[in-house]
Amino acid sequence: MKPDTFKNKIVPVTTILLALVVIWYVAAVLMNAPFQRDMDSRAGVTPTTFEFIGKTLAQPKPILPAPHQVAQNVYENTVLRSLSSNRSLVYHGWVTLSSTLLGFGFGMVLGILLAVLIVHNRAMDRSLMPWLVASQTIPILAIAPMIVIISYNVLTGDNALAHLLNLDSDASRLVSKALISTYLSFFPVAVGMVKGLRSPEIMHLDLMRTYYASPMQTFWKLRVPASIPFLFTSMKVAIAASLVGAIVGELPTGAVAGIGSKLLAGSYYSQTIDIWAALVVGSLLAGALVAIVGLAAKIVDRAMGGRPA
Repeated sequence: MKPDTFKNKIVPVTTILLALVVIWYVAAVLMNAPFQRDMDSRAGVTPTTFEFIGKTLAQPKPILPAPHQVAQNVYENTVLRSLSSNRSLVYHGWVTLSSTLLGFGFGMVLGILLAVLIVHNRAMDRSLMPWLVASQTIPILAIAPMIVIISYNVLTGDNALAHLLNLDSDASRLVSKALISTYLSFFPVAVGMVKGLRSPEIMHLDLMRTYYASPMQTFWKLRVPASIPFLFTSMKVAIAASLVGAIVGELPTGAVAGIGSKLLAGSYYSQTIDIWAALVVGSLLAGALVAIVGLAAKIVDRAMGGRPA
């Protein structure tokens, strides 16, 4: 590893991470102190300052769990649990990841198609783009139950679409949750692709006309290559939004598996440590997905002749 890389990337990130952990510990002590003080008063004990701090950081159902409690919970429910166990965070993460990737795929296709229509049709640009923007102002928690329930009933009901797809109950439930991910992920892709397809300069477009290039040749040989960097940038936003959509899709529907179900179960039984562990796993999953998209962007950029920065 180069010294400048260590100095400019590793040290700042590590410093901020350590600062956040310290702030987290201080906040855990302050927020758990009133409950611990009440328990000590009822038990008639007077602990020392260090004993009191230790107790606030070891409560079974704290208001704010300490970092080591969350880390222990994540370790126990990932490494020490069977992958098929209902308590395994790997199992719940995979359930959420499945709907995330499916919804992201739907969102990618929908976003790219809408972008192509907007760029090549002035009427679509004027009529469709405002509605795309307006669609993102609707609170997702308000429409998620309706979308999931309606789509599930359509996919499992007695209608032409259900007979055509012929999905079982689990697959229908997966597609229903994936639609929420699609709703959140298609917009960044559409906006990024519109920006990318319109990024070629007038001089380059005039040059294509000079070569008597057809609109289709201009699209594939100029607009699409120019849009690739914009597409991957928007994909990083879209994949994270897709994960959020998958979790939100699990919250209001009583899902029995997935990160959203772990959050619901933790809130029902006041298992704050389980809630925070599920949040950490979700965050790690989002970071991994964004990193994979970033790696794919570098590979495509190299394949297209780009030079490393």
